[in-house]
Amino acid sequence: MTAPQDPEREEDVEVETSELVRPYVIINGRGFADGDRFDLVTLVTASSESEHRRVQLDPEMRGVVDLCAGGYLSVAEIAGHLGLPIGIVKVLLVDLSERGFVVTRAPIPPAQLADIQVLQEVLDGLQARFG
Repeated sequence: MTAPQDPEREEDVEVETSELVRPYVIINGRGFADGDRFDLVTLVTASSESEHRRVQLDPEMRGVVDLCAGGYLSVAEIAGHLGLPIGIVKVLLVDLSERGFVVTRAPIPPAQLADIQVLQEVLDGLQARFG
């Protein structure tokens, strides 16, 4: 015996199911293994030739290229702006990179901290000279 189905309840299930399927469809069923070469902080920008050829792209890929046209963004920022999971964005970026639509570069490394002893000697020298 099954419980009668409530129409409002069916709509909720359809919405949840469609959201779960959508990312898989966006990447045409590809796995996430190809996205390993992009870190969360890898910087991405649109290539100079991408503007002329962007009509060939899927809507999600076009969104990535349009977003990156303004300058470098990290993979995490792209995912946040587009509202897509990181794994999906990484797979899209692999495709776009291979097709020449985006250019990537490593993030700027953090500055190395100066040796505390050297800073202390500089401070001592300044205090001795200027009081």
